[in-house]
Parts: sequence; C-alpha cells; structure tokens
Amino acid sequence: MKWVWNTRMGKADPGDSWLSRATLWARAIKRDIIAIWLAARDPRTPWSARVLAALVAAYALSPLDLIPDFIPVLGYLDDLLILPLGIIAVVKLIPIALMAEYRQAASQVAARPVSPAGLLVVIALWALATLLLAAFLTDWL
Repeated sequence: MKWVWNTRMGKADPGDSWLSRATLWARAIKRDIIAIWLAARDPRTPWSARVLAALVAAYALSPLDLIPDFIPVLGYLDDLLILPLGIIAVVKLIPIALMAEYRQAASQVAARPVSPAGLLVVIALWALATLLLAAFLTDWL
C-alpha cells in the first residue's frame, strides 16, 4: 500500500513486527482521514473528489459507526475494509501535489475534527433500517 508509507509517518522495515507495521498503517489512515477532510473543504480540489472526500470524511469522523463494532466480524468490516477503500478512492482522485499539501497540513492538526453531518447521516440510516425492520416484522407477524 504505497499511499500509506511516507517519510513523515515512517517506512516499514522488513524486520519490523506486524504490530509496528500496523501502528504505522493506523497512523497513516488517521492522517489521511484528516487530509481528505481538508481536501473536501478546499476549492482547489476537483469537485468529484470533494464530494467523495466529504462523504468519506463525514463517515470516518462520525462518532457512530454504520455497523456497530459489537457485531461480530461485521462490526469491524467498515474500519478494516470500507473506510480504507474510501480513502484510497479519494486519494486517487486528488492531484498528487495537492494531496501532499493536505497530508502535511493534516500532520500538524492537533485536534481531531468531528463531523455533525456524518453523525446525522449515520443516525438517519439507522432510523431507516429500524423502520424497515419494523415494517417487515409487522407484515410477517
């Protein structure tokens, strides 16, 4: 995963343990989430990348998960698969020089931004799922 390793975050050494490599990967993902949050707000970013970046950043920064972590296997699916794929898609849509600038700025951001819009989207999806389940169960019973 070439997009994860750079000189700011450190390079993975073949002799490193899987834990140190995973730690570097997690730090890079955290940095890239903030970087795409910055990209979504910058008018220099192409509009298609801004839309996707806003969606991915809103979901990543939302305090609620679409699939709660307490659900076995599926709970971590969004953290381990969906979110990194979204980040990769956004990074591919943003010009390299601009993404490097966002990553540099993200490395210097002290506080993690929170997305109220992402929270509202996740709550709305859960409410919709609950309503659909209730409608299904009332018809079934």
